[in-house]
Amino acid sequence: MERLDIHAILKLLPHRYPFVLIDKVIEHNKGSSLIGMKNVTYNEPFFTGHFPENPIMPGVLVVESLAQASGLLIFLNNGEIVRGKDVYYFAGIKDVRFRKPVMPGDQLYLHVEVERHKLDVWKFNAAAKVDGEVVCTTNLTLAK
Repeated sequence: MERLDIHAILKLLPHRYPFVLIDKVIEHNKGSSLIGMKNVTYNEPFFTGHFPENPIMPGVLVVESLAQASGLLIFLNNGEIVRGKDVYYFAGIKDVRFRKPVMPGDQLYLHVEVERHKLDVWKFNAAAKVDGEVVCTTNLTLAK
């Protein structure tokens, strides 16, 4: 089990503000799963337009948060710190379900689990939770 703070995350992910959507890794089991966390705050840039009177985190950004957690799991599995050299991209998003909105003040827990991988193609089962309740589920494919 391995925990990572934002400084370690920034060494692995190519993303930068305002598109880093994971604040820390709480738990990591090499080759199999990762739990990350995103603090959702009112000052996020997307809240000024989505929706100002009733701010909710866009669903696509919840999915992107899960993808970033998945990318971290790939890098941690490979034992590489290769930011800028190796980049994994979305190759597929399947069966996305949104169950509840994510709002300012929420802590978004990102649960990703490797379904399988072959060479540089990785498939993940992913779920985002707030207060222990599932807010989004999906299956993601990332590839180099």
